[in-house]
Amino acid sequence: MLPQVEHELHKRRRSRNIGLLVVLLGFVALVFGLSVVKITQGDMMQGYDHRPRASMLPPDPDPPAPNAAPVAAPGTPAAHQEASQ
Repeated sequence: MLPQVEHELHKRRRSRNIGLLVVLLGFVALVFGLSVVKITQGDMMQGYDHRPRASMLPPDPDPPAPNAAPVAAPGTPAAHQEASQ
C-alpha cells in the first residue's frame, strides 16, 4: 500500500476547522454559564409575555362584589337556553 500524503489544502482547512471548533465551544460554554447563573439565582423570572404574574400582584383591598345575576356570553349554550325561556 502506498502511504497517503496529506494535501496542503487539507492542512489549511484543518487549522480553520480547529479555529471554528474553538469559537463554537466558547459560545456553548458562554450560553451554558449564563444559563447556570440564571437558574442558580433562584428568583422568579418573568417570562417573555410581558404580562404581570398574579402571584406578584398585591391583594386587592376592595374586591368587586359577585354579580347576583350573571349574564351568559352570546353564542354560548347558556345564552341560547336563556333566550328560549
